[in-house]
Amino acid sequence: MQREPHINENDGLSVRAVLLSIIGLWLTYFVLTTMRGMILSYEIQQSVGLDLHGDMLWRRAIVCAAGIAVTVVLWLILRLFDQRQMRAKIIAVLILALPASGLIAQVNQIMFAPVQKQIGEAMREKAGYSWEQKDAGAVIDDGATRGDASGAPDQSDRSPLLPGEESEGIQWLQLIDLALGRYFLLVAWASLYFAMLAVSQTRAAERRGERFRSAAKQAELRSLRYQVNPHFLFNSLNSLSALVMTGKPDRAEAMIQAMSSFYRHSLADEPTSSVALEDEFALQAHYLEIESVRFPERLVPIFELPPELAGARIPGMILQPLIENSVKYGVASQTKPVTITVSAREDFGRLAVTVCDDGPGAKGLGEPGFGIGLTNVRDRLEALFGKDASITSGPTEAGYCTEIRMPLRTHG
Repeated sequence: MQREPHINENDGLSVRAVLLSIIGLWLTYFVLTTMRGMILSYEIQQSVGLDLHGDMLWRRAIVCAAGIAVTVVLWLILRLFDQRQMRAKIIAVLILALPASGLIAQVNQIMFAPVQKQIGEAMREKAGYSWEQKDAGAVIDDGATRGDASGAPDQSDRSPLLPGEESEGIQWLQLIDLALGRYFLLVAWASLYFAMLAVSQTRAAERRGERFRSAAKQAELRSLRYQVNPHFLFNSLNSLSALVMTGKPDRAEAMIQAMSSFYRHSLADEPTSSVALEDEFALQAHYLEIESVRFPERLVPIFELPPELAGARIPGMILQPLIENSVKYGVASQTKPVTITVSAREDFGRLAVTVCDDGPGAKGLGEPGFGIGLTNVRDRLEALFGKDASITSGPTEAGYCTEIRMPLRTHG
């Protein structure tokens, strides 16, 4: 798909939006002046017997087309001021709209001069008819000419000027009058353009800010996730060293194979992505399989996952530090079997995952509180969900338990 062109890569205001605003401006102008022109055409027809509506319509269309072209050129110049201060934009509009409005007025005057002349000739042929010019504008766009249908002959010695017979000075006054009307029209459009631009720039700034915040969050999540693997590797290598030094090569080889499979699985995922809960449980079961090489008689893992929650999404390896704590403080410090239970449940539309063990509880941790592992989990949850997620950890009657709660999602 072709990318939509933009005025500026930083503001995001599309060329299409600008062109639509220009066309909409002159289309509205065309409709309003046509409605007004129909009234004037009717008065002219009643006064001098001319039906000029069709002739005026196509001439007005040409004037509006010229207005669109001039406004587009005006925009091409104004876009150079898109990144300037508002004062510079205002000054640019006030100055640049002058020649632009004069050019449109000139086109208008040229297009409707034949109509003015035609009205003058018709009036000249109408005997005993006095015509009073009420306005100095064009026949169509500014309600230029109106007649006095009293039928009284002109009693003055000098014949009044008829449409199409204006002096050069009056023609200039007409041109200035037309230009002033177009000037304020162009200034109004320029105000609309810069308002649209300001809105677009604000939205673009919000999008950039969101991208920056997202990038910062992704970097934070990667950093937190990468803290998990070295910690696990350090503990595993220590255990592996102990197995080798105590003359247990078979168990050491089994542990190396288990570590290889674990890292192949854990490193395959994007560090900031979420995984299905069943995959996270499978990965942690694999980790406890590694640790069972160290504690074959003491480690008893239990995983409780309701089938309806198997597809729930959870941050990858978010349970790793919690299970490591259970192994370190619950299993390693005991000589009797310790059960580590990892379970999940839905609680009022939220996902609750707990890691509990029946080890020594707070005694194994020394002073209860948030160590490195729990802090890592808390920071990851906060980065991902803000206040929508929480973690609680502390001793229980049976040992020690940590629970994380987060929004229940089945995608993303």
